Amino acid sequence: QVQLVESGGGLVQPGGSLNLSCAASGFSFRDYYMTWARQAPGKGPEWISSINANGRAPIYADSVKGRFTISRDNNKNTLFLQMNSLKPEDSALYYCARGFTTEGDRGQGTQVTVSS
Repeated sequence: QVQLVESGGGLVQPGGSLNLSCAASGFSFRDYYMTWARQAPGKGPEWISSINANGRAPIYADSVKGRFTISRDNNKNTLFLQMNSLKPEDSALYYCARGFTTEGDRGQGTQVTVSS
C-alpha cells in the first residue's frame, strides 16, 4: 500500500533552516505530482508547495515563496523541502501527500517548531 514517511523536523531558531524528507513506497513515485502541506494546532491543512512528476515547475504558496524549495529524487523515491529563513509562524506539523492535494494519501508528518 501507499506509504509516505516524513523526517527532518525539529526545533530551530527564527532565521534558521531545516530540510525535510518524505520517503515514498507502495506506488510508482515517478508518475505522481507530490505535495507538501502543513497544519498548525487548531487550524486546517495549508497547502505549501507541489512539484510535478519529473521535478519541474514547482509552485509555492505566497507564505513560503522565496524561502522554501521543493525537490524530488525519483531514483530514491524521495521528496524534499528545504526551508530557509524560518519564522515562528512556520511552526506546524509538515506532511507530504501524493498528488496535487493536501488530502488523500499522506504521511503522519514531522513537527517543525520555530522558536527562540
